[in-house]
Amino acid sequence: MTLQQSEYRWGARLNDDGSAVFRLWAPALDRLKLRTGQKDEREMERRADGWFALRVDDLAEGTQYQFVLPDGVAVPDPASRAQVSGVHGPSLLVSPHYDWKMPGWKGRPWHEAVVYELHPGTFASPGGFEGILRKLDHLAETGFTAIEIMPVAEFSGNRGWGYDGVLPYCPHAAYGGVSGLKHLVDAAHERGLMMILDVVYNHFGPDGNYLSAYAPDFFDPERQTPWGPAIRFEEPAVRDFFLDNPIYWLEEFRFDGLRFDAIDQIEDQSEMPILEEMARRVRERLGDRAIHLMTEDERNIVGLHPYDEENRPKLFTAEWNDDFHHAAHCIATGEDAGYYAGFADDAVGHLARALAEGFCYQGEPYAPREGQPRGEPSTDQPPVAFVDFLQNHDQIGNRAFGERLTTMADEETVELLTAVLLLNPQIPLVFMGEEYGETNPFLFFTDFHGELAKAVREGRRREFASFSHFSKENAERIPDPNALSTFEDSALDWDRAKTEAGQRRLALFRRLLETRRSHVVPLLPGMRSMQGQAQRLSQGAFLVCWTTDRGPLLLAANFGTDEAAVDEQTDGLELVYESRDGLLAALQEGRLPPRGVIFASGAGQ
Repeated sequence: MTLQQSEYRWGARLNDDGSAVFRLWAPALDRLKLRTGQKDEREMERRADGWFALRVDDLAEGTQYQFVLPDGVAVPDPASRAQVSGVHGPSLLVSPHYDWKMPGWKGRPWHEAVVYELHPGTFASPGGFEGILRKLDHLAETGFTAIEIMPVAEFSGNRGWGYDGVLPYCPHAAYGGVSGLKHLVDAAHERGLMMILDVVYNHFGPDGNYLSAYAPDFFDPERQTPWGPAIRFEEPAVRDFFLDNPIYWLEEFRFDGLRFDAIDQIEDQSEMPILEEMARRVRERLGDRAIHLMTEDERNIVGLHPYDEENRPKLFTAEWNDDFHHAAHCIATGEDAGYYAGFADDAVGHLARALAEGFCYQGEPYAPREGQPRGEPSTDQPPVAFVDFLQNHDQIGNRAFGERLTTMADEETVELLTAVLLLNPQIPLVFMGEEYGETNPFLFFTDFHGELAKAVREGRRREFASFSHFSKENAERIPDPNALSTFEDSALDWDRAKTEAGQRRLALFRRLLETRRSHVVPLLPGMRSMQGQAQRLSQGAFLVCWTTDRGPLLLAANFGTDEAAVDEQTDGLELVYESRDGLLAALQEGRLPPRGVIFASGAGQ
């Protein structure tokens, strides 16, 4: 069942009879006009609780409209589905109807997920949704099963990361708009690929947000986020705006899931917090489909991710596991500044704990937070409740020069860590280009102008001034986020995938993902908790063994230069993967050679 447009509390509704209904919550106003076309203006009816509404006959899809404030300023619909000329221009009436080729698609189970994160504008030529569509076969053939696209809600300008969106219901026109996005989702489903959308509910962008002009109560003046005023979710009209949004993307566009950005910055004093209510509504409404809800939350909490007796998520499905990344990154690079300070003291030990238990920090003092406790016990969570990664948009793009791990660490270490990522029972996520060893940076870029552009540029330079290794000269070299070249330099170089090195890395990914599909995925539905035990073998080596209902899984890794002794019983294990020949034989002799990863199974297939 699809949520009818009449059920959405915000936005314009185009009816089949050619009429349209317009609604806007503007409690600060006594009068409001609707402008349709270029000049036609009508007074809207003020109803209870600050709502204005109007029905207009004989309107066609594509009709332009704006709301005209008493001072004559015309503003777009905050729940616009399409825009004429960016975030400041008129909105467009859009029909929800689409001729789907895969109307019966119900999704895929989460335990099959191998997530590929990408940015729509820099992923592939010609950019936008069309560029992604042209690479769907590559992604499916490599072994990925889910695509996560960075936010597409309309933001200021033509290029940006998407986290400064101001129209949360409007697919960005520069990417291909409503029809282009639906076509992409449909095509992905034809290839068996799940589609996941990154959504931002913690703030609005700095350019094109007019809500304060007519609904200042949309925001809480007592609270701030790192990006601007906090949203007042306790207000019923505001709450409705956000409760409807996940349903909109999941039903009208048939996305298979959503990734909720920085939920630690969402504060709500309601009896039922907004995030929990969102997840409950999604589960109740879309219970006949496999829907996957991911969270990003640096607090390491588990309360939003409960699972039932049948190992199904009750609310959110999984959380991005930053701890896994930070430990792996420290192994690869040796960096110890910023949040890496909490992992660099024993990166190998932290990684082993993340693999066996989920989070590295489960209530222990955390150095980057002045020793304050961080996290909650996570061993009772199933492995599929964690999403692991070696790279993502944040961990690359929030570096001053957007360096990828490929350019910061030796090839062997990266490939050993890749095996650990793709074979462990938690859900792996890969950032675009990682599968063939992309070396181009992924930089922070925007398309702002005037004083806002200057503020973003200078703020970006100040952001890195506190790092001890960062000089004033380095700061001057940070790419200007607003320069077109910064965006262009962040595009993938697909020619690299054709090189000998690119083909070798692709072959490794295909081998590992096929191994995961055959030997790991079938065991995951039965793993109701982490069920892992970590054993430290040496300063650079560890072994993790997971108990499954079909037998043990064993992963051993040695990132050091010395051989490590192993006292774990390994007889009877079937070799699943070894980074080089002879590792299983050595393991059975009680030793683990340096610079190697081995994965073995005692599970009957």
